[in-house]
Amino acid sequence: MTVPADSPIARDGKSIILAHDHGLEHGPAAFAGVEDRLDPTTVFDMATHDAVTAFAVQKGLAEQYYPSYDDQVNLLAKCNGSSSLWMGEPYSPQTWSVEYAAELGADAIGYTVYPGTNTEPQMFEDFQDVQEEAREEGLPVAMWSYPRGQAIKEHRKPETIAYATRIGLELGADLVKVKYPRSGEAMEWAVDAAGDTNVVLSGGSKTSDYEFLSTVETAMDAGASGLAVGRNVWQRDDPTAILDALEKVVYQGQSAEDALEE
Repeated sequence: MTVPADSPIARDGKSIILAHDHGLEHGPAAFAGVEDRLDPTTVFDMATHDAVTAFAVQKGLAEQYYPSYDDQVNLLAKCNGSSSLWMGEPYSPQTWSVEYAAELGADAIGYTVYPGTNTEPQMFEDFQDVQEEAREEGLPVAMWSYPRGQAIKEHRKPETIAYATRIGLELGADLVKVKYPRSGEAMEWAVDAAGDTNVVLSGGSKTSDYEFLSTVETAMDAGASGLAVGRNVWQRDDPTAILDALEKVVYQGQSAEDALEE
């Protein structure tokens, strides 16, 4: 099962996933300078933008806020997560079940895996359960594939990112989110390694409009199917403007320069 072109979380086979799980993963410090975005409704409102094909949130936000947006937003249930307070080996435990996510109206499931860590065997087993439960519910599965661990000195090396996308394919993900490997050629290798599994770019930390959109443009030219982005949208003074520009780059194939000029 891959993400079909007419999937609720895709538009013509491409996706812009707005992520808002940072309150758990990074804490309130992630909202410095945009403190009003601590109110989840402000980012749910952003997720109603036509460019956004899915909105990735944790259980609490889905329970409390999604019912008011269920006819405007496609819910990607992020079913595991951890806080930045944890100082042990990277591990992201499951935080809610696929069955419960489906009951809340989820259109897709998201799950993080950390290949290369000492917890990799457990996380692969966890993903197996989640992936198979999602199949029973008829929901596509997005893997956040983030290689880490003592043996991995450079997380964005081309071979590391290509391996990360291949892991998504091998374990049954329909879509795999990875860090940018710093060149179009390396991104193309990562896309090829994933076979028919859709590859989306991680939005990463906030950068300038042009730098961000140029990276997205390069990834799309390399065959990526879109991106999953949080801070590079909701940390901006004008998130609507950057979503307008992303729509032009991802779905219309415009250059970063042209998208910003219009």
